[in-house]
Formats: sequence, C-alpha cells, structure tokens
Amino acid sequence: MLIAFSVAPSGTGRADGSVHDAVAAAVRVVRDSGLPHRTTSMFTEVEGTWDEVMDVVKRATDAVMPFGSRVSLVLKADIRPGYEGEIDGKIERLERAIDETS
Repeated sequence: MLIAFSVAPSGTGRADGSVHDAVAAAVRVVRDSGLPHRTTSMFTEVEGTWDEVMDVVKRATDAVMPFGSRVSLVLKADIRPGYEGEIDGKIERLERAIDETS
C-alpha cells in the first residue's frame, strides 16, 4: 500500500509559526524505517504493508508530539493488494501517458 501523510504540531509557541524542526523529526523516522519513501514540500509518501506504514505513521506522529500542545495528521492511502513498487510505478505510467498524448 501507498500512503501520503502530513503531520505537524500546533500550539508551538513560535512567533514565526514554523514547524520545520517537528517535521524533520517525523521525516527522520520515515527515513530510518527503510521503507521506500518520498518527501515533498507538503506530504511524505511511504510504501509497504499495512502494518509497516501505519507503524511509521504512528512513530512519526509520536516524534512530533513534543513540539506542540497538539498534533494534526492528514493521511491518504492507496490500498492495492499484490502490488509493489507503486511509489515509482504510478509516476512512470503517468509520464508515459503524458508522452503518448503530446
């Protein structure tokens, strides 16, 4: 399965509203997991089994908790049993489709 998630604290007390330290703690958890992943400016994508990716999300959320009085988590999942390598495969198919229509 593929998941895209974003986790961030609120109530940080920072005047500039920045959450980059908390996000860095969450991304460190993802990178240390060893699962295929990709981080963009808004979301982090992770691929693995249900249990693997949900464990990463929980640990990433726990890593953000100390940075504020509450935590917001947004998660989207693509659950497609029997498929692997979709973190790149979906993009490759999209690029081919774009090339074919140009």
